[in-house]
Amino acid sequence: MSESYPEPTAAAARRSVRGGVVAATAISVLTVLIATFEFSMADWPSSFVLLGILPLTALLFFACCVWSATQLLRIRNEGVKFASPFLVCALTLALLLYAPLQQVYLQRDFYWHRADRERIVARVEAGELKPNVEADENLIALGDAEPHVSAGNDIVVDQADEGSYVLFLTSRGLKHSFTGFLRVPPGGDPKKFFEFDDKPPTQLEPYGKDWYFVAN
Repeated sequence: MSESYPEPTAAAARRSVRGGVVAATAISVLTVLIATFEFSMADWPSSFVLLGILPLTALLFFACCVWSATQLLRIRNEGVKFASPFLVCALTLALLLYAPLQQVYLQRDFYWHRADRERIVARVEAGELKPNVEADENLIALGDAEPHVSAGNDIVVDQADEGSYVLFLTSRGLKHSFTGFLRVPPGGDPKKFFEFDDKPPTQLEPYGKDWYFVAN
Protein backbone atom coordinates (compact mmCIF):
# COMPACT_ATOMS: atom_id res chain seq x y z
CA MET A 1 0.00 0.00 0.00
CA SER A 2 1.51 3.31 -1.07
CA GLU A 3 1.82 6.08 1.40
CA SER A 4 -0.22 9.22 0.89
CA TYR A 5 1.06 12.69 1.59
CA PRO A 6 -1.14 15.58 2.66
CA GLU A 7 -1.72 18.35 0.15
CA PRO A 8 -0.17 21.71 1.03
CA THR A 9 -2.71 23.84 2.83
CA ALA A 10 -3.69 27.39 1.99
CA ALA A 11 -2.23 28.47 5.32
CA ALA A 12 1.18 27.05 4.32
CA ALA A 13 1.04 29.00 1.06
CA ARG A 14 0.20 32.16 2.95
CA ARG A 15 3.12 31.61 5.30
CA SER A 16 5.53 31.17 2.39
CA VAL A 17 4.52 34.39 0.67
CA ARG A 18 4.36 36.23 3.98
CA GLY A 19 7.96 35.28 4.71
CA GLY A 20 9.01 36.56 1.31
CA VAL A 21 7.24 39.86 1.85
CA VAL A 22 8.83 40.29 5.26
CA ALA A 23 12.31 39.56 3.87
CA ALA A 24 11.85 41.90 0.89
CA THR A 25 10.50 44.63 3.15
CA ALA A 26 13.37 44.32 5.62
CA ILE A 27 16.00 44.48 2.88
CA SER A 28 14.22 47.39 1.20
CA VAL A 29 13.95 49.37 4.44
CA LEU A 30 17.65 48.78 5.16
CA THR A 31 18.55 49.96 1.65
CA VAL A 32 16.46 53.13 1.93
CA LEU A 33 17.85 53.94 5.39
CA ILE A 34 21.44 53.62 4.22
CA ALA A 35 20.72 55.68 1.09
CA THR A 36 19.10 58.38 3.23
CA PHE A 37 21.56 58.51 6.11
CA GLU A 38 24.80 57.87 4.23
CA PHE A 39 26.13 61.28 5.27
CA SER A 40 25.42 60.59 8.94
CA MET A 41 27.86 57.66 8.78
CA ALA A 42 30.72 60.00 7.95
CA ASP A 43 32.35 59.41 11.33
CA TRP A 44 32.97 55.81 10.37
CA PRO A 45 36.12 55.01 8.37
CA SER A 46 35.36 56.25 4.87
CA SER A 47 36.82 53.21 3.13
CA PHE A 48 34.61 50.90 5.21
CA VAL A 49 31.47 52.85 4.26
CA LEU A 50 32.33 53.27 0.58
CA LEU A 51 33.92 49.89 -0.07
CA GLY A 52 31.99 47.78 2.42
CA ILE A 53 28.48 48.69 3.51
CA LEU A 54 27.21 50.41 0.38
CA PRO A 55 28.23 47.76 -2.20
CA LEU A 56 27.10 44.96 0.11
CA THR A 57 23.70 46.57 0.59
CA ALA A 58 23.36 47.21 -3.13
CA LEU A 59 24.22 43.58 -3.89
CA LEU A 60 21.74 42.35 -1.29
CA PHE A 61 18.97 44.54 -2.71
CA PHE A 62 19.77 43.43 -6.27
CA ALA A 63 19.59 39.77 -5.20
CA CYS A 64 16.26 40.50 -3.51
CA CYS A 65 14.93 42.06 -6.74
CA VAL A 66 16.01 39.03 -8.78
CA TRP A 67 14.49 36.62 -6.28
CA SER A 68 11.24 38.57 -6.13
CA ALA A 69 11.03 38.49 -9.93
CA THR A 70 11.20 34.68 -9.85
CA GLN A 71 8.17 34.67 -7.56
CA LEU A 72 6.10 36.11 -10.40
CA LEU A 73 6.27 32.66 -12.03
CA ARG A 74 4.14 31.31 -9.17
CA ILE A 75 1.25 33.70 -9.77
CA ARG A 76 -0.48 31.47 -12.33
CA ASN A 77 -0.67 28.45 -10.04
CA GLU A 78 -0.68 29.98 -6.56
CA GLY A 79 -2.24 33.44 -6.86
CA VAL A 80 -1.35 37.09 -7.30
CA LYS A 81 -0.14 37.29 -3.71
CA PHE A 82 3.24 36.09 -4.96
CA ALA A 83 3.67 39.38 -6.77
CA SER A 84 3.92 41.14 -3.38
CA PRO A 85 7.71 40.79 -2.88
CA PHE A 86 8.33 42.10 -6.39
CA LEU A 87 5.98 45.03 -5.76
CA VAL A 88 7.90 45.91 -2.59
CA CYS A 89 11.21 45.87 -4.46
CA ALA A 90 9.81 47.86 -7.39
CA LEU A 91 8.43 50.56 -5.08
CA THR A 92 11.74 50.73 -3.24
CA LEU A 93 13.67 51.08 -6.48
CA ALA A 94 11.38 53.90 -7.60
CA LEU A 95 11.92 55.60 -4.24
CA LEU A 96 15.70 55.32 -4.59
CA LEU A 97 15.66 56.69 -8.12
CA TYR A 98 13.19 59.53 -7.82
CA ALA A 99 12.82 60.57 -4.17
CA PRO A 100 15.35 63.20 -2.93
CA LEU A 101 16.27 61.16 0.14
CA GLN A 102 19.64 62.73 0.87
CA GLN A 103 18.34 66.24 0.18
CA VAL A 104 15.62 65.72 2.79
CA TYR A 105 18.19 64.47 5.28
CA LEU A 106 20.52 67.42 4.60
CA GLN A 107 17.72 69.95 5.04
CA ARG A 108 16.76 68.42 8.38
CA ASP A 109 20.41 68.30 9.47
CA PHE A 110 20.95 71.95 8.52
CA TYR A 111 17.94 73.28 10.41
CA TRP A 112 18.40 71.01 13.44
CA HIS A 113 22.01 72.14 13.99
CA ARG A 114 21.97 75.66 12.58
CA ALA A 115 21.82 77.44 15.94
CA ASP A 116 24.75 75.43 17.36
CA ARG A 117 26.79 75.98 14.21
CA GLU A 118 26.16 79.72 14.23
CA ARG A 119 27.30 79.90 17.87
CA ILE A 120 30.50 78.12 16.91
CA VAL A 121 31.02 80.50 13.96
CA ALA A 122 30.65 83.45 16.35
CA ARG A 123 33.30 81.94 18.62
CA VAL A 124 35.66 81.48 15.65
CA GLU A 125 35.13 85.09 14.60
CA ALA A 126 35.74 86.27 18.16
CA GLY A 127 39.03 84.35 18.28
CA GLU A 128 37.82 82.04 21.02
CA LEU A 129 38.20 78.98 18.81
CA LYS A 130 41.44 78.63 16.87
CA PRO A 131 43.11 75.82 14.88
CA ASN A 132 44.35 73.28 17.39
CA VAL A 133 45.52 70.35 15.25
CA GLU A 134 49.28 70.39 14.78
CA ALA A 135 49.22 68.67 11.40
CA ASP A 136 46.62 71.02 9.89
CA GLU A 137 46.70 74.79 10.36
CA ASN A 138 43.07 75.13 9.22
CA LEU A 139 41.50 72.43 11.40
CA ILE A 140 39.73 72.90 14.73
CA ALA A 141 38.92 69.78 16.74
CA LEU A 142 35.86 70.74 18.77
CA GLY A 143 36.02 67.69 21.01
CA ASP A 144 33.32 65.74 22.79
CA ALA A 145 32.34 68.62 25.07
CA GLU A 146 30.90 70.62 22.16
CA PRO A 147 27.67 69.85 20.24
CA HIS A 148 28.25 67.29 17.50
CA VAL A 149 27.88 69.48 14.41
CA SER A 150 30.48 68.11 11.99
CA ALA A 151 31.94 64.79 10.88
CA GLY A 152 34.46 63.82 13.53
CA ASN A 153 33.39 67.06 15.22
CA ASP A 154 36.18 68.81 13.34
CA ILE A 155 35.64 72.07 11.49
CA VAL A 156 37.77 73.70 8.81
CA VAL A 157 38.39 77.44 8.96
CA ASP A 158 39.83 79.91 6.49
CA GLN A 159 40.64 83.41 7.71
CA ALA A 160 40.30 85.78 4.75
CA ASP A 161 40.31 89.56 4.43
CA GLU A 162 36.51 89.62 4.27
CA GLY A 163 36.10 87.43 7.35
CA SER A 164 35.99 83.78 8.45
CA TYR A 165 34.96 80.88 6.24
CA VAL A 166 33.89 77.93 8.39
CA LEU A 167 33.19 74.46 6.98
CA PHE A 168 31.10 71.96 8.94
CA LEU A 169 31.72 68.55 7.37
CA THR A 170 28.96 66.12 6.54
CA SER A 171 31.31 63.56 5.02
CA ARG A 172 35.00 63.00 4.44
CA GLY A 173 35.98 60.61 1.71
CA LEU A 174 39.04 59.23 0.04
CA LYS A 175 41.65 61.49 -1.62
CA HIS A 176 40.70 64.51 0.46
CA SER A 177 37.14 64.65 -0.86
CA PHE A 178 34.46 66.12 1.37
CA THR A 179 30.94 67.53 1.61
CA GLY A 180 29.64 69.98 4.14
CA PHE A 181 27.89 73.18 5.12
CA LEU A 182 30.08 76.20 4.48
CA ARG A 183 29.37 79.46 6.26
CA VAL A 184 30.85 82.42 4.40
CA PRO A 185 31.35 85.93 5.83
CA PRO A 186 28.77 88.54 4.80
CA GLY A 187 29.38 89.39 1.16
CA GLY A 188 31.78 86.47 0.83
CA ASP A 189 32.04 84.10 -2.11
CA PRO A 190 32.02 80.34 -1.30
CA LYS A 191 34.29 79.74 -4.30
CA LYS A 192 37.01 81.72 -2.49
CA PHE A 193 37.23 79.11 0.28
CA PHE A 194 40.83 77.90 0.22
CA GLU A 195 39.86 74.28 -0.46
CA PHE A 196 38.59 75.41 -3.88
CA ASP A 197 41.75 77.25 -4.91
CA ASP A 198 42.80 74.44 -7.29
CA LYS A 199 39.36 73.34 -8.47
CA PRO A 200 35.89 74.92 -8.12
CA PRO A 201 33.31 73.07 -6.02
CA THR A 202 31.51 70.21 -7.75
CA GLN A 203 28.37 71.08 -5.79
CA LEU A 204 27.30 74.49 -4.52
CA GLU A 205 23.79 74.95 -3.14
CA PRO A 206 22.54 77.89 -1.05
CA TYR A 207 21.05 76.87 2.30
CA GLY A 208 20.20 80.25 3.76
CA LYS A 209 21.86 83.61 4.20
CA ASP A 210 25.64 83.12 4.06
CA TRP A 211 25.29 79.30 4.16
CA TYR A 212 26.02 76.83 1.35
CA PHE A 213 26.20 73.10 0.93
CA VAL A 214 29.44 72.33 -0.91
CA ALA A 215 31.36 69.36 -2.24
CA ASN A 216 34.77 69.14 -3.84
